[in-house]
Amino acid sequence: MHFVDEAVIYVKAGDGGNGCVAFRREKFVPRGGPAGGDGGRGGHVILMADPSVKTLVDLHLQRTYKAPNGQHGQGSNKNGANGEDLIIRVPPGTVVYDHETGELLADLVKPGQRVIVARGGRGGRGNAHFATPTRQTPVFAELGEPGEERILRLELKLLADVGIIGYPNVGKSTLISRISAARPKIADYPFTTLVPNLGTVRVDNFSFVVADLPGLIEGAHKGVGLGHQFLRHAERTSLLVHMVDIAAVEGRDPIRDFEVINEELRLYSPELAEKPQIVVANKIDLPTAHENLKRCLPYWQKLGYEVYPISALTGEGLQPLVYRMAELVKKFQPQQVTEWVDEEIVAPPVPKPPLTIEQLDEETWLVQGGDVEQLTRLINANHPQALAEIKERLIRHGIWKALRKAGAKTGDRIIVGSVELMMD
Repeated sequence: MHFVDEAVIYVKAGDGGNGCVAFRREKFVPRGGPAGGDGGRGGHVILMADPSVKTLVDLHLQRTYKAPNGQHGQGSNKNGANGEDLIIRVPPGTVVYDHETGELLADLVKPGQRVIVARGGRGGRGNAHFATPTRQTPVFAELGEPGEERILRLELKLLADVGIIGYPNVGKSTLISRISAARPKIADYPFTTLVPNLGTVRVDNFSFVVADLPGLIEGAHKGVGLGHQFLRHAERTSLLVHMVDIAAVEGRDPIRDFEVINEELRLYSPELAEKPQIVVANKIDLPTAHENLKRCLPYWQKLGYEVYPISALTGEGLQPLVYRMAELVKKFQPQQVTEWVDEEIVAPPVPKPPLTIEQLDEETWLVQGGDVEQLTRLINANHPQALAEIKERLIRHGIWKALRKAGAKTGDRIIVGSVELMMD
């Protein structure tokens, strides 16, 4: 079984289509006006929570995703088609981060929830938009904007109501196999369970999901054993079932095991350590179990924990445990959404580099960052009409004033993108 709960992927939204430079050429209109259509928007890249997807293995195998570009505008005021959105389906419970900044973009927990992680570039406007009383035949149009791109880090946190925690070989997999339909691999050696096992438990007319979380040992919060891979899956649970080997089959002390695991929870996440927790003393059917329970029970009771002696192997004590688990899940469980929703999470856009004005020599200035490159993205950008339009845009956006403030003087050369202007 390939259970993958982490993936890093690159996503690139589609570029917007270019606007068109065209003029009406009709039989009885020899000098028709501008008729260039707009370019289409580039396709978005969208992540969507889909319950039919169980792990992030597909994203682990394919790590690059690009949405289609928008189509270019055409003559006769025909607009280009938008690029088709690219939808990437992920399991509910997927948390989406910007890999480079660490910023949380979305937490997709409801089926159908979606987030645009890379926005498609806006299509460029055709020359029909730039006609004025003094410029009746504009010979320029806008180029489409580039689509956003970013590197994402995805983490899957299982949507389980109950997390069964404890040292390896204490009987977690056996318990989940007895109380649910899950059939995990079970053997008498550490780390038999290499992936979280999920099982649905039904009590009368109420059902809840239990996860067997493997690999917790001392140092798990630092990556020792397998615990660092799976601690995150306990974060969404509403109840922790802390299982100990009360018979001390492997020679460990149940109280020390209990303290070590709780300390690992605290070091990983203080909120995780504060979740409601009950103690399950497993292997009560073995000879040394009752003596150990008599010694350990006052310790747990003094701390306020409920203790349930059981034998996951023989089934002893399972019914009261399962009924109590159901009661506590009902009490602490947040309202779960199982039906599909039509809900879009608004993620912050990819940040643009800040505006910078750099003096290259006594008479040359370089303007970069912000929106300035987009302001100069015109077809026929070096035509006098286009240069006049670019200068107007820079004035409207305060760039010209900022250049004056930085020390630019009349006659200086201003470089913006691939365009050169003269300061006046």
